[in-house]
Amino acid sequence: MLIHELLQQRDELYGELSRLRNTDNGTLETIESRNKELEAVIKEQDDKIRQLTDQLAWYRRKLWSPSKEKFIPEDPNQRKIDFDGLELLPEEEGNAREADKEIISYERQKPAKEKKKAVRLPLPEDLRREEEIIEPEDKDENWVRIGEEVTEVLEHKPGELYVRRIIRPKYAVKPIANQEAEEANADEEPGVRVATLPLMPLPRSNAGASLLAELLINKYQHHLPFHRQIAIFKQIGVTLPASTINGWFQGSCDLLRALFFRLQEIVLSSDYIQVDESTVPVIHSKKSRTVKAYLWMVRSVMKNMVFFHYDKGSRKQKVVVNLLKDFQGAIQTDGYEAYSIYEQKKGVLLLGCWAHARRKFEESLKEDKTGAEYALAQIGKLYQVEAMADDQELDYEQRAELRKRLAYPIMRAFEKWVVNYYPKVFPKGRMGKALSYTYSIFHRLSRYHLDGRYKPDNNLAENAIRPLAIGRKNYLFCGNHEAAENAAVIYSLLGCCKASDVNPREWLTDVLTKIPAYNNDYSLDLADLLPHNWKQSNKG
Repeated sequence: MLIHELLQQRDELYGELSRLRNTDNGTLETIESRNKELEAVIKEQDDKIRQLTDQLAWYRRKLWSPSKEKFIPEDPNQRKIDFDGLELLPEEEGNAREADKEIISYERQKPAKEKKKAVRLPLPEDLRREEEIIEPEDKDENWVRIGEEVTEVLEHKPGELYVRRIIRPKYAVKPIANQEAEEANADEEPGVRVATLPLMPLPRSNAGASLLAELLINKYQHHLPFHRQIAIFKQIGVTLPASTINGWFQGSCDLLRALFFRLQEIVLSSDYIQVDESTVPVIHSKKSRTVKAYLWMVRSVMKNMVFFHYDKGSRKQKVVVNLLKDFQGAIQTDGYEAYSIYEQKKGVLLLGCWAHARRKFEESLKEDKTGAEYALAQIGKLYQVEAMADDQELDYEQRAELRKRLAYPIMRAFEKWVVNYYPKVFPKGRMGKALSYTYSIFHRLSRYHLDGRYKPDNNLAENAIRPLAIGRKNYLFCGNHEAAENAAVIYSLLGCCKASDVNPREWLTDVLTKIPAYNNDYSLDLADLLPHNWKQSNKG
């Protein structure tokens, strides 16, 4: 705006100079003096305009400089540096228009899906049933029964705790005259035989695997703090001290920790992961108050497995660098600056998340409805391409080809719109921040077209984090760093149960029963106990 005002003033001065030159009032010296003054002002304003233009060009370079590629390349197979400039080329505009037409045509021709009617599933036959017979009030002996109407209603009673009595009969053995037999049984009580006690989840504890599983699931899946569970147990006649519950919890986490580390190895051995981080309040012992700490989530997309990592609550770049130091493959993240280091690492491809970019434009609707709606419409087209691939049940290779043909031209046109639209908005406003965020990671956002396995967004990772967000609203905080590390172990294993559609109560009860044997025998692979493998071995 300032440059336009200066140009307008310069034009007005030129007009006045011309008018004075055409006016002959006999004061030539005054006119010449005035001309020199006007020319000096014009020169000063020209210098000011040149200075402001140079500053504007410098700020633009400063704003867009972080990107190694100024624009994603024209050819999606090459990903070379593009020097075509800001303007959208006619070929690019034509490609984007053709992609848009094909998407619209597909949507119009796609048959409408029939809405499925809700069907009430029958209640399981193995549930205990209590019959309640209701007779008509005016029934008499003249009535003949011809049938019945049955309505089944699912009811609930408080949970039940029971005692598992392990009885091991003792047998007396007659004296053995054979010396070799006596030496073979030298470790046992003379004349007495008894069966070996099965391995317990927690030695010197009377907590069974099913009870430990219930405690963990109630807290980390149903988000019931331990003090509420203690109150529930008390209502059904069992009093358990808080110190006992906390001891059981710590022991269970220690028992499962080796399985957690095995899970971590398997996830990081894949070649496509999604990474995100979320807050968890932790009590700081020195400050005697809660502080904001962070749990890092790593998800293997193809193996459908997830784990959480806690490193003293830090969100610094060194945490993720140390965690992923040996990883090779694609890493999909949001725009957090800590991940930018992987742009330079050999063997790693950094992918962006369109959902985060879309969210920022949604937040800009009230500030700049026209621009935000246009941006959302372009991002929506990318997801329409994904819907087309889903409808046609394309394999990974076919999906990648569809993206190159339809989604890539749309992304090229959208990127150049972002650059051209940015000077029209307030940089510190919501729209300015949305444009700046999107362009700064556009090279990451566009890379999902390279492989049909890659997702356009990080939504699956955010879904894995959701139980953590719900849980911290219920149990409020972790008591210390050790408690946060234990939470990471349980969230990881329960997250894998959810991803593999495994009943967490059945899985955890069985694993807590079996894992002591695995921890005592290193020839056994703990991976066999992970939910996806456990599900396969327990089929039928």
